[in-house]
Amino acid sequence: MIRALGHGTGDMVESLGRLAVFTGHILRVTLRPPLRLREFVDELFKVGVLSILIICISGLAVGMVLGLQGYNTLVRFGAEGSLGAVVGLSLIRELGPVLTALLTTGRAGSAVTAEIGTMKATEQLDGLRMMAVDPIDYVVRPKAWAMICVMPLLSALFIVTAIFGGYLVGVGLMGIDGGTYMSSLENAVDFGNDVAGSILKAVIFGVLVGLIATYQGFAAAPTSAGVSAATTSTVVIASVSVLIFDYFITALWGV
Repeated sequence: MIRALGHGTGDMVESLGRLAVFTGHILRVTLRPPLRLREFVDELFKVGVLSILIICISGLAVGMVLGLQGYNTLVRFGAEGSLGAVVGLSLIRELGPVLTALLTTGRAGSAVTAEIGTMKATEQLDGLRMMAVDPIDYVVRPKAWAMICVMPLLSALFIVTAIFGGYLVGVGLMGIDGGTYMSSLENAVDFGNDVAGSILKAVIFGVLVGLIATYQGFAAAPTSAGVSAATTSTVVIASVSVLIFDYFITALWGV
């Protein structure tokens, strides 16, 4: 048991070291031309635009559930007029960035890993090296940066649709005054603390998911089973990492 624990710890440290080297390689190629704007825009479309539908549907559903649960709780204390504040703060400070990161990991992060892993299995990455093209520069960098850039935008979209879902339930179904809902939301949310903290969380989650997804694909065994295992690892590792980092961000910075 002790030997197995030692091997497991050693493997984890080795993996973290390889991930650090991989991250350093991405940073080095980022600082030198060409910028690969065409590839970056293509990845923005695949990672961001193609995720909009699932983000909107999920945000609307989460907002409606929050509105219903929040109303049922607040009405016991005669405070149903604070529903907008409860829904807004829950989404902006916590649920918006976290759920967006988990949804993006499942839809786009797994796809990124599978694409890079398939390129490795079919020797396309080796073909790039033979043409003196760095695969991390040409393939990995645009995908990683696209993930980092779209995460705050998707998180904002999720929050807006969820607040609208809470409005539909609170105002349309439960009969709360629309002005009361919006004014309680406006009075409770502080841009410098709540909104900026939400954006910071989303950016950090984008870095995590982008690095883990690209690294797992790049390090995948060049077989169909290896690509499948790497895709599964991306979803598991990125999801757990997001939840762990969320706790530390909240504990350290109170956002």
